[in-house]
Amino acid sequence: MIDVIVAGGGPTGLMLAAELRLHGVDVLVLDKEPEPTKVVRSLGLHVRSIELMDQRGLLDRFLAEGTRYEVGGFFAGIDTPWPDRMDTAHGYVLGIPQTVTERLLAEHATELGVEIRRGCELVGLIQDEDGVSVELAASGDTRLRARYLVGCDGGRSTVRKLLGVGFPGEPSRAETLLAEVELTAPPEELAAVVAEVRKTQKRFGAMPLGDGVYRLVAPADGVAEDRMVPPTLDELKRQVRALAGTDFGAHSARWLSRFGDATRLADRYRTGRVLLAGDAAHIHPPTGGQGLNLGLQDAFNLGWKLAAQIGGWAPGGLLDSYQTERRPVAADVLDNTRAQMELMSTEPGPQAVRRLLSELMDFEEVNRYLIEKITAVGVRYDFGAGHALLGRRMRDVALKRGRLYGLMHGGRGLLLDQTGRLSVAGWADRIDHVVDVSEELDVPAALLRPDGHVAWVGDDQRDLLEVLPTWFGAADA
Repeated sequence: MIDVIVAGGGPTGLMLAAELRLHGVDVLVLDKEPEPTKVVRSLGLHVRSIELMDQRGLLDRFLAEGTRYEVGGFFAGIDTPWPDRMDTAHGYVLGIPQTVTERLLAEHATELGVEIRRGCELVGLIQDEDGVSVELAASGDTRLRARYLVGCDGGRSTVRKLLGVGFPGEPSRAETLLAEVELTAPPEELAAVVAEVRKTQKRFGAMPLGDGVYRLVAPADGVAEDRMVPPTLDELKRQVRALAGTDFGAHSARWLSRFGDATRLADRYRTGRVLLAGDAAHIHPPTGGQGLNLGLQDAFNLGWKLAAQIGGWAPGGLLDSYQTERRPVAADVLDNTRAQMELMSTEPGPQAVRRLLSELMDFEEVNRYLIEKITAVGVRYDFGAGHALLGRRMRDVALKRGRLYGLMHGGRGLLLDQTGRLSVAGWADRIDHVVDVSEELDVPAALLRPDGHVAWVGDDQRDLLEVLPTWFGAADA
């Protein structure tokens, strides 16, 4: 029997599979598409996702393929500078196409021993007390058995539908066309026209990709009955001309796509031995570029917990804490994208609110708060009352003998002990005990979960012993 089947080979599924393999879990990724998609829906990684890559020793790979940007303007496209004093060692956005992100994550997962089967469509599932049986569309093996199944299969998730999990929210009211095309218009003319149109229409743009190729975005004329059917080049050109008075000589499309602004959140993230992550659990407009990042962070939260369940050391309720922690984060993202879509409306009321918010964002604290919300730096899980660090992820701090994130590549818990007096005896198979000091850390010791969130701070061994079983189960005899 396979330990875990992951349905969906996008960024969320690949990140989850790799996290599970760090703990020796047997993982099979199934993806119904025969080849990775060429459509580039996401263009970058936000701060928290950059930190995840650093925590697992992957950041150099991503930096080599991407471009760093210290830019504001994330919240509803309101032009603001990058805030000072963000709580991170990675104060930038990494521009990198989704296709490259998927390739790098697939390479990482494969290196760890993950099996990825493409062209395998899941069409049925039955679960019992011991595992989950999945049925595939006819091609080779048509039935597989696993201890757990995770649906990372997108907004139209087959897994979610088969489970009968509700997906309440709002349907699309607006649709946007997206393509990579070649343009013949001179760059200076293109830039001037785009700047003029964007004064009133924020869902319009043309981003240069090199060699005369651009990422062209324009509002659609209504909502398509079936968004799985891509738009034609003529449809895109017609919409661009309606807004800009020219189609910029668009030709030779590499691909075309469309997306809506539907906003939905799954009623639950777990049903017995089946879980949901990424777009299978939540969909929202792409404003702020949060979608791919939110899915990666779901996977980072779920991976070690599911591995602990399979490994037999998970304390009661640990796996359910995945929903407890991640569903409110998704709900917050849905709310901020709803707000951003309203602020991008061309109607007088939303435009008035937009002008007022623009004034408020001139205050450094407001600007930083909103950008930390978009980049997920501000996420804090509810671990109860305590130190300000409790429940937050810890940024990468410099230690006397290196850096914190360099110690977290294996996906284990970590006790950073500046006193040298503490012990995790009994949990050494799950937690690394590092005795080192940092001028950037003003607590005597901190216990970090495998996802980097702070589970405890202090210097009392008795207090530590009370907390350890909460996250890492019973001590070894």
